[in-house]
Amino acid sequence: MATAKKKAAKKPAAKKTAAKKPAAKAPAKKAAKAPAKKAAKKAAKKPAAPKKPRKPNAAFMKPMTPSSVLGSVIGMVPMPRTEVTKKIWDYIKKNKLQDAVNKRMINADDKLKQVFGGKGKVSMFEMTKLVSNHLK
Repeated sequence: MATAKKKAAKKPAAKKTAAKKPAAKAPAKKAAKAPAKKAAKKAAKKPAAPKKPRKPNAAFMKPMTPSSVLGSVIGMVPMPRTEVTKKIWDYIKKNKLQDAVNKRMINADDKLKQVFGGKGKVSMFEMTKLVSNHLK
């Protein structure tokens, strides 16, 4: 009989702790939600930082003199590397030298073959490397 009394005593104790846990969690949830709402309100109140205009890299904007071979394609006027690349792309599109199947490849004509070191077909990434050899 003593064992029966002990079992009965354990069951109500377990129920009491189970009943206390949800009560303890409920205020914690409310407390967690309140700071989140305050943080959201604070974030909404802050004005957006004004955007600064983007400054170009000085190395790219330095005028470079093209070689005579490259000058026959883009002109002999000194210009930044970015402009040189734009002029070459204008020449490629004007003369339809971009490969129809693989748009990353450029089929060189006689003028561009000299710039590309005799290569007939060059990728657009290799093109910038080869063109930089003709800039001073």
